[in-house]
Amino acid sequence: MTTRQERYKQGQLSAQERRAGESALSDFADYVQQQQALRKPGIATSNGTNGTNGAAPAPKHEHAELDILDTLDLGDDKPKVRIRHLLLNDDAETEDESIAQLRSLIEARLDEGHGECLFDVGLEDSGDSQNLSEAEWDAALARIRTLLEVLKADWKILMTKNVPGSTVDVGNETKREKGCVGKVMIRRRPKDLDDTIETRIAVVGNVDAGKSTLLGVLVKGGLDDGRGKARVNLFRHKHEVESGRTSSVGMEIMGFDTKGEVVVSGVPGRKLSWEEIGKRSAKVISFTDLAGHERYLRTTVFGLLSSEPNYCLLMVAANNGLIGMSKEHLGIALALNVPVMVCITKIDICPPQILAQTVTQLTKILKSPGARKIPIFIKSREDCINTATQFVSQRICPIFQVSNVTGESLDLVREFLNILPHHGKYDIDAPFEFHVNDTFSVPFVGTVVSGVVKSGVVHAGDTVLVGPDSLGQFTTTTVRSIERKRISVPACSAGQSASFALRRVRRKDVRKGMVMLLAKSDSNPNILIPQPKVYREFVAEVLILSHATTIRTKYQAMLHVGPVSQTCAIIDIDRAYIRTGDRATVAFRFVQRPEYLAVGDRILFREGRTKGLGIVKEVGYDPSKPLNPEAAKERAALESGVEVAAPSAPVAV
Repeated sequence: MTTRQERYKQGQLSAQERRAGESALSDFADYVQQQQALRKPGIATSNGTNGTNGAAPAPKHEHAELDILDTLDLGDDKPKVRIRHLLLNDDAETEDESIAQLRSLIEARLDEGHGECLFDVGLEDSGDSQNLSEAEWDAALARIRTLLEVLKADWKILMTKNVPGSTVDVGNETKREKGCVGKVMIRRRPKDLDDTIETRIAVVGNVDAGKSTLLGVLVKGGLDDGRGKARVNLFRHKHEVESGRTSSVGMEIMGFDTKGEVVVSGVPGRKLSWEEIGKRSAKVISFTDLAGHERYLRTTVFGLLSSEPNYCLLMVAANNGLIGMSKEHLGIALALNVPVMVCITKIDICPPQILAQTVTQLTKILKSPGARKIPIFIKSREDCINTATQFVSQRICPIFQVSNVTGESLDLVREFLNILPHHGKYDIDAPFEFHVNDTFSVPFVGTVVSGVVKSGVVHAGDTVLVGPDSLGQFTTTTVRSIERKRISVPACSAGQSASFALRRVRRKDVRKGMVMLLAKSDSNPNILIPQPKVYREFVAEVLILSHATTIRTKYQAMLHVGPVSQTCAIIDIDRAYIRTGDRATVAFRFVQRPEYLAVGDRILFREGRTKGLGIVKEVGYDPSKPLNPEAAKERAALESGVEVAAPSAPVAV
């Protein structure tokens, strides 16, 4: 009789076993998210050391699909003022009060949306129709227009229903909405670059799915010729241009102004510089173009974890389907709890029956127990706007069918990116922590490091600690200058990607995976903090996604923790061995050098086709308190040469 491992090798696991493994992924991803909710700002304390693993309160269970209810303001704790009254009240005595209430309502929504919000005209918060006539619609818009001038914001009417003469009317075939109805995008005019809304999107998918081509078309504004014309601008190396395949982590940005228009050059074929886009934009989408070839999987995993994307854009070629590395990338995105959207490309060269097969396969995978997504196909402007509004729920997965040659549905993708809500929580009040993703040596500037600010705020001229090096030590240096999107800024805060020029540091002394921390105490800026603690060993709760046989102690794999990529060895497991689908508590040891870790960090490890993910439960490891005491006794006895007596068989009575 074949063992489970042998059947695994032969690809003969039953459908029930496969479904169990898939559901384990989604359940574990939910568990990791709940554990990360426990990670308080105090984990990295003001002196830069990691906090203790004290007892934390039980996580509050949240349901992402119910988040939309929070925006409806269904509580009964205060008397409701109808928005129709605020928009149309022209009573001389109460008009000023209505305008003030409307202003505070819009301001609160702009603050909540980090400088932008969607406002429904013609509908109450509860969804009831306001039954606006055409004259009332015009009066409501006039009041909003006047208010926005005071608030220093601009607007764009995204869509309307029952409004005569509107260029963005989507019709009202179901007759659900009565009277004039519309959605308006309101966006503040940024005072400086720090007020610009930044959203990071990781672009993944199998090789030849059209990732670089789509980004080239979106950013440059023109169309592709079907022979690689659009993707050339995104490549960083000569061999990428020659082969047409991305092998590094490419970066590209796309800007939207306050009125929701794409910031592009008025001259055909001319591409704007990052400085020009940054200065003219109110919202910037930062794309991370990742490699699709299996050979560059390590680079892709590093890019996915280190760039801390707010969203993930999965590219699928219509004529190939979800094959090869696409499933790997989708699995990593699901494990990281990053909201996923899908673009099916090359629909202009794909036969209809093959496209139908691709759509069926994609729908089946997204609905599977491992993904638990609700696929929504975006085919109209109304679908696009409504889905983008509800994308706060991670259960939704929008799907676009586009062609980079004919331009089909590209306008829907641009509109979706424009409306995309801000996603991600960052703590500005916590101590400063910055993770290094890349290093450069710039002429006349010196050593430059780039990455994402995880928490806190830093200013140009601040004294910081950079490390750890191979001995676990940190170097004290000064931030010479800060740049965001290649524009010099005086400060940088949590959630923003930036580059820092450092004084008196050689490039060979900094590497990817290092952290930057403030060198002075928050309570007394004149006192330098002690060296932060680093750890060579840590304990994590892990889930094994795939492995042909069993995993025991001394097993080694490449482990990723944010931007850190290093070989790790398993030194202890809470049971004899683990295999595919198992959840276990495991102790790891970094092989090369210690690293800066915190409780709650996500980890991902791989070796060949073996994959696992987990969350750091404890930094440091005490050999006197093994995870599996029985196995530890056996190992100690074997090392000392004492034979361990086997347990005697029960005597039949």
